[in-house]
Amino acid sequence: WINPDKTDAIDEEIGIVGFEIPFNRHFYVYEPPRPLAEIDADLDAVSSEIMQLLSEVHS
Repeated sequence: WINPDKTDAIDEEIGIVGFEIPFNRHFYVYEPPRPLAEIDADLDAVSSEIMQLLSEVHS
């Protein structure tokens, strides 16, 4: 439908040209987060690697 009360600022004719596409609503796919134990294990591995690199620099 076209609202005859609104005019486009560009061509000053009836109706506004253009529309909005809600990309999130059409294309978003939910991915559940990883299990907490897996994230915690990754953090422990990275922390130990950082501590090893710091000990090499400090020595």
